[in-house]
Amino acid sequence: MDNKTGILLINLGTPDGGSPNAVRRYLKEFLSDGRVIEKGGPLWRLILNGIILPRRSKELSRAYSLFWNTEYDESPLKTTTRVQAANLAARFAAGPRIFIDCAMR
Repeated sequence: MDNKTGILLINLGTPDGGSPNAVRRYLKEFLSDGRVIEKGGPLWRLILNGIILPRRSKELSRAYSLFWNTEYDESPLKTTTRVQAANLAARFAAGPRIFIDCAMR
């Protein structure tokens, strides 16, 4: 039996683009996650959809445009996670039985 070990670096996620719509989709998913916001009832959904998403999506989109990784078309969090996985894989390069990758929820 050829045993292999997998190491997966996981983040809750990141926007798939820097546009206000992409940031809004990400924020809605992230801030609707029960592991992030534990008391997410009807009042929270009203605040989220009526106040937070319209304002923060535009603000964060402007911020993302300042530091978006245009070479790989990815957010800084995705870049950092990808580089961490590659660096970890390089440290285990002597062991071909170890597979390292990263993922976003």
